[in-house]
Amino acid sequence: MKYILVTGGVISGIGKGIIASSIGTILKSCGLRVTAIKIDPYINIDAGTFSPYEHGEVFVLNDGGEVDLDLGNYERFLDINLYKDNNITTGKIYQHVINKERHGDYLGKTVQVVPHITDAVQEWVMNQAKVPVDDDKKEPQICVIELGGTIGDIEGMPFVEAFRQFQFKAKRENFCNIHVSLVPQPNATGEQKTKPTQNSVRALRGLGLSPDLIVCRSAKPIEMAVKEKISMFCHVEPEQVIFIHDVSSTYRVPILLEEQGIIKYFKQRLNLPIDDQPSDLLMKWKKMACRYERLLKVCSIALVGKYTKLSDCYASVFKALEHSALAINYKLDLMYIDSTDLERSTEAENSVKYHQAWHKLCKADGILVPGGFGIRGTEGKLQAISWARTKKKPFLGVCLGMQLAVVEFARNCLNWEDANSTEFDPDTKNPVVIDMPEHNPGDMGGTMRLGKRRTVFKTENSVLRKLYGDEMFVEERHRHRYEVNPELTHCFEEKGLKFVGHDTEGNRMEIIELENHPYFVGVQFHPEFSSRPMKPSPPYLGLLLAATGTLNAYLQRGCKLSP
Repeated sequence: MKYILVTGGVISGIGKGIIASSIGTILKSCGLRVTAIKIDPYINIDAGTFSPYEHGEVFVLNDGGEVDLDLGNYERFLDINLYKDNNITTGKIYQHVINKERHGDYLGKTVQVVPHITDAVQEWVMNQAKVPVDDDKKEPQICVIELGGTIGDIEGMPFVEAFRQFQFKAKRENFCNIHVSLVPQPNATGEQKTKPTQNSVRALRGLGLSPDLIVCRSAKPIEMAVKEKISMFCHVEPEQVIFIHDVSSTYRVPILLEEQGIIKYFKQRLNLPIDDQPSDLLMKWKKMACRYERLLKVCSIALVGKYTKLSDCYASVFKALEHSALAINYKLDLMYIDSTDLERSTEAENSVKYHQAWHKLCKADGILVPGGFGIRGTEGKLQAISWARTKKKPFLGVCLGMQLAVVEFARNCLNWEDANSTEFDPDTKNPVVIDMPEHNPGDMGGTMRLGKRRTVFKTENSVLRKLYGDEMFVEERHRHRYEVNPELTHCFEEKGLKFVGHDTEGNRMEIIELENHPYFVGVQFHPEFSSRPMKPSPPYLGLLLAATGTLNAYLQRGCKLSP
C-alpha cells in the first residue's frame, strides 16, 4: 500500500480536496486502484449536525455516513463509493480510544495523546486503506489522505504527529507528503509573494514532515523565477514545485498536474508499476475540460434555497446540474435565490430585493428547490413551486423540495388551506407531510433515514422511470426525518399529482410527477450524491433537458444523448 498525505498551509479552503481528488484521478488513469481518506480535526463525531454555513453541505454516503463535502469530490473524480470510516474526525478517534479505555484494553496504563491517540489514527488509516471502494471489490493500491485545516492549527497537531511516526512505519518508498500552499499577489505591487509558502513549509518541517511536492495555488499562472525561489528556500528540486492557478473548471486540475510531470515523479518516488503516460481515462478528462470551455448555448436554472450566501452549501447540487448541462452541451447559468426574498414580508421590508429575486425566478429556464431543514424560507419556496406549476416551468424538488411541492398542491389544488408539514406546524388539520415512525426527536446526530435505499416504480408511465433507463427500481441516497403522509396520497392522485415511486414496502412516497406539465418532478432522495461527470443524475438531466426544450426528443431517441 502506498500512502499520499495532502496537507495545507497559509489558509484553509485552499483547494486541498480538489488537489487530492485530481492526484487520485491521475493515478487511477494509470491503471491503479485508488481510495481516499479525509481527516477533519473538529471534535464532532460527523458532519451531520453542522449548519451548511459551517463547512458547506453535508455529503451522504451509501452506508448512511454524513461526511465532509470533500468526500463528494473524491467520489465524483474517482468514481468510487466511500464509507463513513473514510472520514476521520477528532471526535471519532477520541470516542474510539475512550471506549477501549473503558473496556480495559489499555491494562491500567495512562491513556495519552502520544502514543494512544496517534496509534489509533495510524491503525484507522491502515485498516480503512484496505477496504475496496470500486465495483470490482479489489483492495486499493494507493490511499490519498487529506488532512483538513492548516499546518500549525492546535486541533490538527495529534494527526501531524501520527503521520510523523507513520512515515517510518510505512517506509519512505511507500509514503509521500504533498503540501498545498498559497502564493498571494497583492494588488499594490502585483508581485507574487513566496514568504507565506516558505513559512508554511518551515512550520511543517518543524513538526517532522518534509514535503515531497509543494503545490502552489495562485490566482494567475506563476512565473519561473518564483518557482526557483520556492525551490531554493524550501529545500526541494524545481520539479517538486507544482503550480495550480485558478482555472475555468476543476476538470482542468488533473490535466495541469499531469502536464507538470507528476506521473513521472510518482513513478520514481513511490516505485509504482506504471507507464509514464496516462491512459484513456485522462484523455476523456481532457476532452471534457475542452468541451466545457467551448460551450456556447446557456441554460439558466434558479436554485431557490435558504443557504444561498455560500455556494458550498449546495456543492453536490451544483455539480449534478453541471454534469447534466455538460452532457447536453449547454453551459450552466445557476442563479441562487434566497427563498426568503420571494416572500411578502420582504416586499414590505425591502421591495428592491423582493423584485430582483422574482425577476431572477421569472427569467430562469428551470426551477430547483433543494433539501433543507427548518421553517425559515419555506413560504418563499412554496411561492416558487406555485409559479413553476402554474406557468409550466420545468421543476425539480429534492427532499424538502418534494415535500413542499405536495404542500403547495394541497393548498392550491385541493383547497386545504392549512395543509402543512408537521415539521413546521405540528397542529395542522391537514398533515400532508409527517415525521417518520423511527424518527427519534431526542438525539439529533444520525437519527434520520440515511443512506442508499431502494425506490420501486409502480407504473411504466413515468418520465423519471424512462430517464433511469426503464428500470423497475433505483437505489439512491436519503437524508430525511419527514415523509409524505401515505394515508392522503389518493386525494392527490385523483387531481393529477402521481406518486410514481415508493419504497419496497409501498408505504413511503419517493417520487412525484404532475400530469400535463413539461417536467414537474419531486424526489424524496438526493440523486445529486450519485452524479458523476461522465454519468449525470437522471432527475437533474431531466430538468436540464426540459429547461432546454429537448426532453421529448431525448425520450423518443430511447434516452440517448445526441452526438
